[in-house]
Parts: sequence; structure tokens; C-alpha cells
Amino acid sequence: MTPRISSGEEASLLGNQFPEMEGENPVYTLDEALSAMKFGKYQGLVLAYAGLGWISEAMEIMILSFVGPAVKSQWKLSSAEESALSTVVFFGMLVGAYSSGILSDKYGRRKCFFGIGVVTSGAGLLSAFSPNYISLVISRCLVGVGLGGGVVYLTWFLEFVPVSYRGTWMVVFSTFWTAGTILEAALAWIVMTKLNWRWLLALSSIPSFSLLFFYGLAPESPRYLCMKGRTIDAHQILEKISLVNRAKLPPGMLVSDDRTAEQNEESSSAQDALPLSVSSKMTTKFKSAFSSFFMLFSPKLVWTTLLLWVLFFASAFAYYGVVLLTSQLSSGDSKCGSTVLQKEKSNDNSLYVDVFITSLAELPGLLLSAIIVDKFGRKLSMVVMFILACAFLLPLVSHQSGTLTTALLFGARMCVTGTITVGSIYAPEIYPTSMRNTGYGAADGAGKIGGMVCPLVAVGLVTGCHQMAAIILFEVVIVLAIVSVLLSKFETKGKHSKTMWMH
Repeated sequence: MTPRISSGEEASLLGNQFPEMEGENPVYTLDEALSAMKFGKYQGLVLAYAGLGWISEAMEIMILSFVGPAVKSQWKLSSAEESALSTVVFFGMLVGAYSSGILSDKYGRRKCFFGIGVVTSGAGLLSAFSPNYISLVISRCLVGVGLGGGVVYLTWFLEFVPVSYRGTWMVVFSTFWTAGTILEAALAWIVMTKLNWRWLLALSSIPSFSLLFFYGLAPESPRYLCMKGRTIDAHQILEKISLVNRAKLPPGMLVSDDRTAEQNEESSSAQDALPLSVSSKMTTKFKSAFSSFFMLFSPKLVWTTLLLWVLFFASAFAYYGVVLLTSQLSSGDSKCGSTVLQKEKSNDNSLYVDVFITSLAELPGLLLSAIIVDKFGRKLSMVVMFILACAFLLPLVSHQSGTLTTALLFGARMCVTGTITVGSIYAPEIYPTSMRNTGYGAADGAGKIGGMVCPLVAVGLVTGCHQMAAIILFEVVIVLAIVSVLLSKFETKGKHSKTMWMH
């Protein structure tokens, strides 16, 4: 175990490193160091690892579109049992999102990566060998728990990126999700027509195993280390960044942006030094881990937290709703009196082709958000794209031609993808570093609830021949999202969370 270094020893060490600065004692913060070194090759490597995590998550989510129908046919499942395969994944993700956010803020981003990789890859591979329905449901629920930790990859990556670059690179990061959806559709197209769903589950777990393979190369977040008062460790990572990026660190000594966090770390160290029993220590750490979650409901944060939850719930509800709505309205065997998108399914590949093409709608959504996020700010960007999504969906209150329906749903998915992308930038930026993963993880959990509720409510209306009611419900939910954004008092573009919360 690395011995702890006192603040006085730390200052002495850094003073020796910069002897010409001993008298003046200049200091710099992490944000100043990252801004000086800019976005370089080191951040590119961080992006690759975090992006692989999101590819893994997207593939495991998209696989539900293919495995459910195949298992239903092979095991003669009911529609409710087929739906449960999707529901348990979202339930697991809900648990994973909350727990990983709390644990990563307490024990570090890097330690969570190992747990996420083991659970996701192990359960994903085991699900391919499920002997019956119950074992498949349990294994897919465990996969969901691992997938819920995907929020940690996002916040970890953003903590290496200079503030002025976050908007653009968050959009670039989101392309990994789209790549995962397209890759899974292509993989299903190849595997399902020649082999079976078990092969698809096994092959889809490869990205998760890859995360474990490269785990040793992933560094801890320097922002997390600064938050814990471990500026020596953070400085060592910054030196590696400067070496790889061929850029110079600012002269002087690195100081933490959060002095309170450093004091908390020292307090925690003092507690650890007490001769407590193992059970007492575990209880103390358990309470400490959940303290950041309860802080989300403090008078200063509760309004922001609730508005963010509404935003994420509505965004996920709209996203998964549009995806599932497309498959419902594209069905050629609709039981309703009037069908939309009357397609004759001429071959068994049609499902995979349709999902592949639909996934491409996310690319212009990412491009749109990249263009406007840093130009107009986070709040205005989300409002504009939500309004456009409403405009695309509104004509669908009545039945339209097949071509027009496809175009409208394509546009709606494009805009909702854009809002989710910007929301994923906004959420980590709006919270202080000490509870960033907890806050974002909780908001992402609210989004998972939206994903669970959507098929049961909105899509159920469509299958029950109540298309107008379903579209109106989508419009109402999106309007709630717009209101939540407008009521939020923070615009995070180009600002530090610490500065925002000082006012």
C-alpha cells in the first residue's frame, strides 16, 4: 500500500521539483493544467477505452430486439415473458446506475471498471448457455447491473478533458453508442440468419471482455484524486499526460479545487486508523458511500436533482418509445384497422435490415448536437431539439403514408438522440466533483425507469390500436422535459461546477 503523504511533505516534494518557485509558491489547479495541455493523444487513449465501454453497453441493449423474438419462438413463451427479458435488463441497469455512481465517488472510477467488466462479460457469456427461461432472465438481469455502470465511463472520460473541449468531445464520445447499435444490428444480421441466438449472446460479450483485458492500462481520474486530496498521485498522472501530449504543465504546485474534500479525506484517514472491528469499518464505509447520494436531496441540490431526473426520465421514455414505435408502425401484420408503413416482408432478413437503417438516424442527431451544444449552450440546445422532436411526432396523431411515417420517425429519433447526448454532458457538469458520478448515476437511473415504463404504457397503446393517445403521451412527456430544462437555473457551458455552486 502506498504510504500517505502529509500536505507539508507534499509541498516540500513539489518545492524540490520546482526549486525556482519555492519563494513565490505559485500554484495551479487541475483545470488550468488540463487547459494548458489541451486535448491530445493521452485523452484519445482514454476516449478509446471509455468508448469501448459504451459500445459494449449499446450492443447488450440492442440485442434485446433480436433475442426476445427468437427465444419466444424456441421456448414457446408468452408475450409477457418475452417482455420480461427486456424489463429485467432495465431493472438491473437501474440498480447498477445508482450503485456504481455511489461507489465510484467513494472508491474511485478505476476500481468500478473492474467490477463492471467482470459482471457484464461473465453474465453475458453465461446467458448464452442458459438451459431454461428462468436462468436466462437472471443472467440478463445481472448483465443489466453491469451495464448500469456505463455512466462511470462517461464521467471518467470528461474528467480528463479541458472544460472548453467538453461539449464537442462528449458528442464524439456519443458516437461510440451509435457505433455499438449499428455493430450489433450487423452482427445479428450475420449470426442470426446462420446460427442462433446463443451465438449472438456469446459474441456480443466480446467488447466487455476486452475492457477487462485493457483494464491495467486505465488510469485513475486525476479529478477524483484531487477531490480526495491525493494531489501527488494526480500530479503523476498529469506528468504522463504532458509527456504523451508533448505539452508543458504550468509552473508551480498542483492544488485541489476542493479543500473541503481534502479535509474529508483526512478525516476518513483518521477514522481508518482507529482500532475498529472489521464489521464496524465496513459499516462506516457503507454509510460514507451513501452519504453522497443523500446529499443530492440537500436544500442546495434537491431542486436540481429532481429536475434532472425528470429530464432523463423523459429523454429515455422518448428515445426507447420512438425505437419501439418504429417497429410497431412498421409491422405489416397490424391488427388495427388501418396500418402504416405497409411493407411486405419478403425475407427473414427484413428485421435486421430495418433495425440497421433505423440506427443510422442517430448519426445526424449526433452531428446536430455537436454543431449547437457549444454554440448555443446546453439548455437552449436541448430545448430546440425537444421542440423539433415534438414537431416530427405531431403529424403521427393520425395515420400517414409509409414514406412520411418513416421520415417523421427518423427525424424524431435524430432529435431525441441529440437531447440525450447534450443531457449527458449537462448532468456531470452540473454537480460538484465529490458527487458527480452519484448525481449522474441517479439521473441515469431515472432514465432507466423511463425505459422500463415506456413499453408497458406507450407501445401498449399502439398495439391496442390507440396510436393517437400514444403520440399525445409522447408529446406530453417531451413537454415535461422542456419545462424541466427551462426551470433549471444553471447553464454549464464553459463554467466550472465549483464556481456555479458558489453563487
